Amino acid sequence: MTEHPLALFAARGLHTLIYGVMAFGTIGLLYVGVTGRLLPTLWILLPLLSVEIVVFAASGLKCPLTAVVDRFAGAGAHVADTYLPETLTRHTLVIFGPILPIAFMLLAARWAGVIGEGMGR
Repeated sequence: MTEHPLALFAARGLHTLIYGVMAFGTIGLLYVGVTGRLLPTLWILLPLLSVEIVVFAASGLKCPLTAVVDRFAGAGAHVADTYLPETLTRHTLVIFGPILPIAFMLLAARWAGVIGEGMGR
């Protein structure tokens, strides 16, 4: 039994939403870097992903919301920190860790004119 069921539900829901937005953003950024086609959401995704990177790095490469979920779950309880399968979220850093810097490098190379015909086609 959880100590704070409503807070736990909200924390897991928020974490799931943020995870989904960041996963979509990472794949979207990679798409823009590979194709050169601008997404209408690019100017939202860049700052969101940048903030996510800073928060994640400042938290010792651990999501701070995981600690919030653990606190609301109560002592000794093991509760997944999102509503996504743990087999997916357990490998988040391995999956998205390499994709994000590659996407940023491709995007920077396109903006600098090193690859492709630039942005916005």
